[in-house]
Amino acid sequence: MISLIYIESLELGMSPTLDKRLPESSRFFYTYPTFAERRSESFYTVTLRAKAAPKMMHLGISVTYALALLTGALAVPSQQLDTRQQPFKSTAITTHAEPWAIAFLPDNRVLVTERRGNLRLVDPATKTAGTITGVPAVAYGGQGGLHDVALHPKYAENSMIYISYAESGSGGAGGAVARAKLTLNASGGGGSLSGLEVIWRHSQKASGGLQFACRLLFGSDGALWISSGEINQMTPAQSMTGNLGKMIKLYDNGTAFAGNPFASQGAVQAQIWSLGHRNPLGIDWDAQGRLWEVEMGPMGGDELNLIESGANYGWPLVSQGKHYDGRTIPAHSTRPDFAAPKAFWVPVISPAGLIIYKGDLFPSWKGNAIITGLSSQGLVRVTITGDTAKEAQRISMGKRMRGIREDKDGAIWVIEDGQGGRLLKLTPN
Repeated sequence: MISLIYIESLELGMSPTLDKRLPESSRFFYTYPTFAERRSESFYTVTLRAKAAPKMMHLGISVTYALALLTGALAVPSQQLDTRQQPFKSTAITTHAEPWAIAFLPDNRVLVTERRGNLRLVDPATKTAGTITGVPAVAYGGQGGLHDVALHPKYAENSMIYISYAESGSGGAGGAVARAKLTLNASGGGGSLSGLEVIWRHSQKASGGLQFACRLLFGSDGALWISSGEINQMTPAQSMTGNLGKMIKLYDNGTAFAGNPFASQGAVQAQIWSLGHRNPLGIDWDAQGRLWEVEMGPMGGDELNLIESGANYGWPLVSQGKHYDGRTIPAHSTRPDFAAPKAFWVPVISPAGLIIYKGDLFPSWKGNAIITGLSSQGLVRVTITGDTAKEAQRISMGKRMRGIREDKDGAIWVIEDGQGGRLLKLTPN
């Protein structure tokens, strides 16, 4: 067993690899995402030295676990997670400036959002990207900018698309959702938005540029779902007088859906489907029509949740993680009145996107959650059986991974995070 663990040095670095090297038998190097990862998406490189008895053991341990072992605050997992070779061929299509999200057009072209406010039209056949004009001004900075894009369920008839983004205003920035008509150039390669209408906004704005979320998803009933982050304000996630830290369900014109659990209360409460969320960055349906969501926790405690009508998921009153200053947060087990995650991660994986796989190209993955990870630099596959979820596999991609979508043929498309992020198509080997 380990008799002593201590931090030898702390260095600010920009290499986000979860990389274990052993230059000498008594030293272990890990990179660990800290508060800076949440704010500026940079990383601290931390050097750990461990002494073990009766002999040196080969192990990797994150700073979270090292500190927790010293304080007795955290149990070591009983099972080492499996990391396998990539079970797919990865084809690079285009390269982008801070890409965030993907949406497929009926003609197989792809819309890609870039955080600085650019909407690109990608032709996979030629591996070229044009520009869609008419995008509104975005509040770029921190985690803010142009975020998600989704097609109206009747896009083939009305050419309507929806975009989410951070917008500036009194007090800072907040999330917004707009819809517009997309007209593609007859010559190909680009297009324009017209008739843009903002249909939803965060009920308040804040400085700092954090935790907007604002993923978009349409349901089989035509309703628009928005995953609303709490923009690092924490307490509004529990307040019913605002829409921060909530799952939102609307008609396609932005009005509250009539069947929502708090519809009778009117006003902003009528928008709310569930509450107590922090930074919900991925949402998707399973084959049974159930809504799943992934969200970033604080220092530890990233979550995979099954979203239920009227449920409260507890943030910031409960979490499986800690505050960044080290203060503890009560676990979900202390408050059974709050909905607990079906899976959680300590240390974090930094989930940035989610699909529930429904295709046939990867038959053994059908019904699984596939999560893109920033600090974990890859894909996390989670099996779902009934209401139970369990991590099954981590697939290293060597880059911070952001958006993810499944196309109509069952291929999986992902985008790398940051400057020079590539749009990749994943197909079986």
